[in-house]
Amino acid sequence: MVTKPKTVFVCEECGFESPKWMGQCVCGAWNSFYERRVEPEGPAAARRKSSKTAGAGAGAGTVHASPLAKVETGNARRLDTGIEELNRVLGGGITAGTLTLISGEPGIGKSTLILQAAISLARRRLKALYVSGEESPEQIRTRADRIAPAGIPDGVLILSATAIETVLDAIEAERPDFLIIDSIQTMYTETLEQAPGSVSQIRVCTDMLMRSCKAIGLPAFIVAHVTKSGDLAGPKIVEHIVDCVLSFSGEKSRDLRLLTASKNRFGTTSEVGAFEMRENGLAEIQDLSGCLLEGPLGQASGTIATAVYEGTRPLLMEIQALTAGAGTGFPRRAAIGVDNARLGMILAVLERKAGLDLSGSDVYVNIVGGFRPDGTSSDLSCALAIWSAARGAIVPAGVLAIGEVGLAGEIRSVRGAESIAAEAARLGFTRLILPGANAKTKTPPGISAEGVSSILEAISLVFADPGSSPG
Repeated sequence: MVTKPKTVFVCEECGFESPKWMGQCVCGAWNSFYERRVEPEGPAAARRKSSKTAGAGAGAGTVHASPLAKVETGNARRLDTGIEELNRVLGGGITAGTLTLISGEPGIGKSTLILQAAISLARRRLKALYVSGEESPEQIRTRADRIAPAGIPDGVLILSATAIETVLDAIEAERPDFLIIDSIQTMYTETLEQAPGSVSQIRVCTDMLMRSCKAIGLPAFIVAHVTKSGDLAGPKIVEHIVDCVLSFSGEKSRDLRLLTASKNRFGTTSEVGAFEMRENGLAEIQDLSGCLLEGPLGQASGTIATAVYEGTRPLLMEIQALTAGAGTGFPRRAAIGVDNARLGMILAVLERKAGLDLSGSDVYVNIVGGFRPDGTSSDLSCALAIWSAARGAIVPAGVLAIGEVGLAGEIRSVRGAESIAAEAARLGFTRLILPGANAKTKTPPGISAEGVSSILEAISLVFADPGSSPG
């Protein structure tokens, strides 16, 4: 008896399958279903399926689980990219057989970064295959000449192709140690009728690359575009397929570039890599705190230094605030680097617990350098900057503040206070305002740690001038 193929409908966003077309998927996406034909299972597959559903007593063909305690760990092989900041974000280097998705705005430096990694690997007698679907080999050669003026190693191979089958054949023939796909939106497979760049093509091509790379232990970097809102283009399921998702960001008006990870199966997602765009490529920034603190503080109202503990190192930065009379009946709250919901909460705490009424004022908050820290360590400094801007008071020079602000106006503890104190002392700060729970932090010579328990106490401690006292 011949069984006809059946049709299922698959959501392009989450992969949910339905026997009939649905207007809205269970994940919330609208009009995201496409039709897929499913070939019937052969007799052997049907027998295997029936034996598995028959129960544990079926005998032969059953799958045996192994004890978790007997699973060996620490055997993952990593490649040193030769770029310390990239290794830091990846968790110590590129893990063999992993797929890493790197995204960013056009011209931000994604291709430059991975080409530098490929050249560095090739100098250690490894083979890197660069697959370009957008730029010509001549364009890539021009960029490589700028990055490596002393000469390009023979281990860097270039392939201009967009068919994923051609790429897989090249992998089989060349057996590279490192693979670059630039970009995944240009790849397509002949098994699908959709145009290159469609969500179906991106998903299937990524899956084919993943299976091939993991089978031979080949690490691969996949370049992806971003949307106008800054989100990763393509279906979200691609982010679930890959092992690591990196974001390369920065302001085009400045040379600072930041590399962060939103997903990393072989490392932490809290590390930050810093680079400076130069004529000969991207240069690593070892002293990111010094780069974010460009000028002397304590000379204008509304500015104060703060710090966060990102990954394995503390980062110091400058936070600015500005208040102005609202020109309309709806005051504006705008923030760059600070979550808008967090800003609204801090303003409410300042009004109820410190008597600062900004209901008729516009409030602007900015973290200098375009850095967007995670966590709540910068809450206290944000509140002090707003108070300084609203009252026209200047934060004394040499002051740095950290701490989380609670709804009751209390200052909660933060992590990494001891490392932050050491970094602050290195950069010349003399006073560290921190939560009372962190007051016992060991500080190096030259800097004092002053603990506070409430937002009102912090304001009174920093602004000792009676003219700027709370109330």
